[in-house]
Amino acid sequence: MGASDPPVPELADVATACARRLLAADRVLLASHIDADGLTSAAVASTALERAGIPFETVFFDQLDEEGVAALAATDYDTVLLTDFGSGQLDVVAEYEAAGAFTPVVCDHHRPADAETEYHLNPLLFGIDGASELSGAGAAYVLARAMAAAGAGPTAGTEGATRTGESARAEQDEDDGGGDGIASVPAGPPPATDGGRGGTLAAPDPHNRDLAALAVVGAVGDMQASGGELVGANAAIVEEGVEAGAVETGRDLALYGKQTRPLPKLLEYASDVHVPGISNDEAGTIRFLDDLPVDLKADGEWRRWVDLTAEERRTVVSALVREAIDRGVPARKVEELVGTTYTLPREPEGTELRDASEFSTLLNATARYDRADVGLAVCLGDRDAALRRARRLLANHRRNLSQGLEVVKQEGVTREEHVQWFDAGDRIRETIVGIVAGMAVGTEGVDRGTPIVAFARKSDEETKVSARGTPGLVRRGLDLSAVMGEAACEVGGDGGGHDVAAGATIPAGEERAFVEAADRVVGEQIG
Repeated sequence: MGASDPPVPELADVATACARRLLAADRVLLASHIDADGLTSAAVASTALERAGIPFETVFFDQLDEEGVAALAATDYDTVLLTDFGSGQLDVVAEYEAAGAFTPVVCDHHRPADAETEYHLNPLLFGIDGASELSGAGAAYVLARAMAAAGAGPTAGTEGATRTGESARAEQDEDDGGGDGIASVPAGPPPATDGGRGGTLAAPDPHNRDLAALAVVGAVGDMQASGGELVGANAAIVEEGVEAGAVETGRDLALYGKQTRPLPKLLEYASDVHVPGISNDEAGTIRFLDDLPVDLKADGEWRRWVDLTAEERRTVVSALVREAIDRGVPARKVEELVGTTYTLPREPEGTELRDASEFSTLLNATARYDRADVGLAVCLGDRDAALRRARRLLANHRRNLSQGLEVVKQEGVTREEHVQWFDAGDRIRETIVGIVAGMAVGTEGVDRGTPIVAFARKSDEETKVSARGTPGLVRRGLDLSAVMGEAACEVGGDGGGHDVAAGATIPAGEERAFVEAADRVVGEQIG
């Protein structure tokens, strides 16, 4: 694939049209979602805008509802770029467009609402699966490449000149007491402390192919590598990242935390493949490692996976596979212990930023705690104040996930005919209840073969709903985006997302009615 060739040919024409509209704008308001895919989408798009010399501001929303679209319309921006959302709200967006409030450029991968707009880049409109083949960040990458192809690659002299918004906020609020939320608060690209950008974006590519690294982080964070590797359009982006020197791939142990976790925690906390006597068993994990013919400690401390030699890694993997087989783990699950890994070679080894999966978790730990500005700053190369703050937020995020999972384990789930559910109330933060629900699947008392629905209090008036399925359920016909949309509509709410993961916001007090509607729709889909 040549550097000038479009990464996803099916999207080339619409990407070019969207790119030309942005390049013709005097300035742009960029709005994005607050998860890892949304943050990387914003980072890719903002970098492309900056390199093109286009002034812009960036705002974030937990959920783009009618009130959010109205807030965008209330600004004095004529052009609004929506990344990682917008398609599902296209009916509302189109109304404001028709009224002359702004011209939208939608760059998304979620199921579109029944409306049309001229500048709409979405893989689903071209037969590409937005849940498994192209993420929001991937769609933003396709747009960024089109902007470069249209003659707007990195431009000398634009560094800093086009930045707007509260770009220094990550440094100003560095102590843990700061931050009351960034939803719809402007935040332009933050300056790196050394006058340039560190890490992945340190060496700009004239074709914007260096941004493939962030697109990969977004796709992995959006769980699009759940089958062991990125496929479809995502794979084409990976290939471009490899060619640009921004991404490396390999076959390795497919467990989270290979860069940062000590070996016992790496194995103990692994949940995708449950190995009895090791998974969730600290003593069993240590016994397993102690019995291996490899010295896995250095100066009395457990080493990390990244510290091991290739031969030592082979020894551990072979022993783990044998242990899994001996413990009765099904062959197809044993195969999942090894998968494709995605590494960012321009990031320091042994850090969260080196591994796409760990990078995405770091980003989730910022935006889901009202600090999207911190996550965006890290994406854009701040390896000083923003990274320190992000790591503290990550430690807090991990504590909250652990506590949230404990809530589910203690209280259990309620089983309906086709779904299982729990209501966390205010015991689990509404921005992470979906992550907790996904982590709970497969634990004791939570059936992996049944979709799970989770509720959390959003306000006195509203309840947040998150739903998670599995690729196997999707193959049987499950579409949680349709489930959330239809069930929410029946109770006066709004919902959508992907087939394997989706969400909704509903009026408080309508939880039981929502469950009944969701159970019925799932039953219609998969029986």
